[in-house]
Amino acid sequence: MNNDLFSKLEQQIPQMSKGHKLIATYILEHYDKAAFMTASKLGGTVGVSESTVVRFASELGFDGYPALQKALQEVMRNKLTAVQRIDVTSDQIGDSNVLEKVLNLDMERIRKTLEESSQEDFNQCVDKIMDSKTIYIIGARSAAALASFTKYYFNLIFPNVKLVTASTASEMFEQILRIDENDVIIGISFPRYSNQTVTALKYAKTNGAKVIAITDSKFSPLVPYSDNVLIARSDMASFVDSLVAPLSLINALIVAVSIRARERVTQTFEKLEEIWDEYDVYNKDRSKE
Repeated sequence: MNNDLFSKLEQQIPQMSKGHKLIATYILEHYDKAAFMTASKLGGTVGVSESTVVRFASELGFDGYPALQKALQEVMRNKLTAVQRIDVTSDQIGDSNVLEKVLNLDMERIRKTLEESSQEDFNQCVDKIMDSKTIYIIGARSAAALASFTKYYFNLIFPNVKLVTASTASEMFEQILRIDENDVIIGISFPRYSNQTVTALKYAKTNGAKVIAITDSKFSPLVPYSDNVLIARSDMASFVDSLVAPLSLINALIVAVSIRARERVTQTFEKLEEIWDEYDVYNKDRSKE
């Protein structure tokens, strides 16, 4: 229902009562604000009672107003422009105690990510990564930092890890051209979702590869092309994407894989430590010598 919520509202407005028309019209015109309003505040804003708002949600097929609000937030996150994000943040956070509020919001995102995580999906992702010949990783725009982080650590564990970085569709296809059923691709994307990442997963799926999506919702456009989905909360903080929960989830994935490949990881780092020491890769505290 989430994907066509707005079109459903537009179709049903002519048949709605006067009060319900007011609510529907306000949602369509001010979805960025309505998504975070309580039933009471939304009713007061459009001039109807709280009970009218609750009935409105029920008549749309939702189990109460909170379900409608959640659906609206799901749709809204990929529609907001950067300017609208700034406005929403201003309404939600204000301009005082920003440090405390943002850090508390990030902690809440990690908590919700843990609550909504599937241990079964997580374990299956580890299995797919361990059993694959080549690991492809793609993440565009702000998710590129997460993709690069994942690639760095997986490259220390596995011999064949490829970070897909491309500015055009043709370059992207050149990098994943040979992906097949022996490989896995990890796609990372959050609102506003990257068409490039969606396209890469679709191509990989068509070629029989195992597909893992790291995203924020079961309604994400990555989901239809994925074998396993790892959900991490990534609500916006102004025009900035909050990547704290996704990074924590990726940390867990890297740790789980490293534990599974413990012997290989140990041998790799024993050799690396020798190289790092020989070539003075890391700073040493000479004052203690």
